[in-house]
Amino acid sequence: MKRTKIVDAVKGGDLIGQDVCVKGWVRTRRGNKHVQFVALNDGSTIKNLQIVFDMEKFDEESLKAITTGSSLCVIGKMVESMGKGQNCEVQAEKFEVYGTADPNTYPLQKKGHSLEFLRDIAHLRPRTNTFGAILRVRSILAYAIHKFFNEKGFFYLNTPLITASDCEGAGAMFQVTTLPLNNLPKTEDGDVDYSKDFFGKATALTVSGQLEGELGATALGAIYTFGPTFRAENSNTPRHLAEFWMIEPEMAFYDITDNMDLAEEFIKYCIKYALENARDDIEFLQQMYDNELISRLESVINNDFVRLTYTEGVKILMESGQKFEFPVYWGADLASEHERYLVEQHFKKPVILTDYPKEIKAFYMKQNEDEKTVRAMDVLFPKIGEIIGGSEREADYDKLMGRINELGIPMKDMWWYLDTRKFGTVPHSGFGLGFERLVLFVTGMANIRDVIAFPRFPGNAEF
Repeated sequence: MKRTKIVDAVKGGDLIGQDVCVKGWVRTRRGNKHVQFVALNDGSTIKNLQIVFDMEKFDEESLKAITTGSSLCVIGKMVESMGKGQNCEVQAEKFEVYGTADPNTYPLQKKGHSLEFLRDIAHLRPRTNTFGAILRVRSILAYAIHKFFNEKGFFYLNTPLITASDCEGAGAMFQVTTLPLNNLPKTEDGDVDYSKDFFGKATALTVSGQLEGELGATALGAIYTFGPTFRAENSNTPRHLAEFWMIEPEMAFYDITDNMDLAEEFIKYCIKYALENARDDIEFLQQMYDNELISRLESVINNDFVRLTYTEGVKILMESGQKFEFPVYWGADLASEHERYLVEQHFKKPVILTDYPKEIKAFYMKQNEDEKTVRAMDVLFPKIGEIIGGSEREADYDKLMGRINELGIPMKDMWWYLDTRKFGTVPHSGFGLGFERLVLFVTGMANIRDVIAFPRFPGNAEF
């Protein structure tokens, strides 16, 4: 008999009165000598399907192997349920235990587990209600991203994960090498001889696909990337990962205003799509972790984002009378506490800050006429702070060259990037969205390590 997924089975409907075959993992088993109830879940939905074992048909010994965590195949009749909590249930006729789970050693027994404990067993935590919900929301958001850009006529570009260029100029990159680390070849000057390495030069895992994305945009018009990104920063915070996913659209003929419009439309689309297509999971996460979750998500969708300059933002912060851990002054790189004050307390809605001091932003951002600021834009969200960072890119060859020289960026790594400003340069813009920060916001979770299946952070590369 063909298997019915539990997401379809719990709806009942036309299945009432039909024989069905369901498969999944046991969440709980309870009952008495007359009747036993098993809650079965196959990962397709937050909801469990109740299986009823009439003990006139089954003996206690045959059900012994049905413990929390074991896996079953059950064939039986779908009927309307008289009990609370479900509208239908399966009256079991026969079953097969696929795999047992020793109740003395299976760590996910029926009790509350801390998120910290579950991080230590990340290979099993997807089986919990919480992580099943998070991973389904994550999958639905990923689909929404591709759907949005496809509907807008963007092309999906795959940029390299191994690169010789440091897009952000921060230097926090994981090196990629096949050289023997205990016997490195050296040049006459005593430096590592990377000409002997696999790629013939020093290479690393990418911190951003943006520079290659710009090459795509200045040929195809509008592209987006969506893939893994790596930062070797020793950041043990609830907002940072060493391996995370980034969405980076790049658009030819877009100025900073077009860029802000797209960013706002994009993030509202993704949140709305999740609310419409992952409602059960989001309602569960609201009930368990964040009772304001849905109202906050709806507030983002229903409000226009505030747009103001960095200078105006700093003025508000300095005049707020608020005591911050990190000092506020013009030229400071705003901390999460500053960004969240503007969003959560001052404006009470998302904020897009623009025109940052050029000293605290990357070399490729378009310089304003005041020669002090650049056309950067950061989208700031409640509970998160910065969720999107982007800018209009510097399209002028001489200005870009001047900035590269100012910062001492090696030209040997940048010639191909500069060619886009030599041959048919155009105004263009783009932004980056850290996917996990979006998932964090939509799920209401507090730690970014809980919105990716197998988190990578300093001191941890398990599973």
